[in-house]
Amino acid sequence: MNGIRPKDTRLRLDSIAYENLRHQVLHRDGWRCQSCGAMSNLEVHHKQFRSQSGGDSEENLITLCACCLETCTSRGGTASSRDPVPRILFGGIRNLRARF
Repeated sequence: MNGIRPKDTRLRLDSIAYENLRHQVLHRDGWRCQSCGAMSNLEVHHKQFRSQSGGDSEENLITLCACCLETCTSRGGTASSRDPVPRILFGGIRNLRARF
């Protein structure tokens, strides 16, 4: 036994199912960026990248505006480990709505 485990399989949806999931995530997040609260130029982003075994699941997706997505991706790492996204991720959507 060498202690090497097989790679976990990740959920990867076909394009139609992914588009439906993307709309579910936008609805869940109140059609707002989960970092700054913007309501325009929204994108659904993987918290854990597909290349790092992140799947196409609602738990692994977050709504970010193009500006916040650019800020997050320019810093590297996963969305759950970057500022300013974590304060919303861990505070929940209710905290976001309370600020507006």
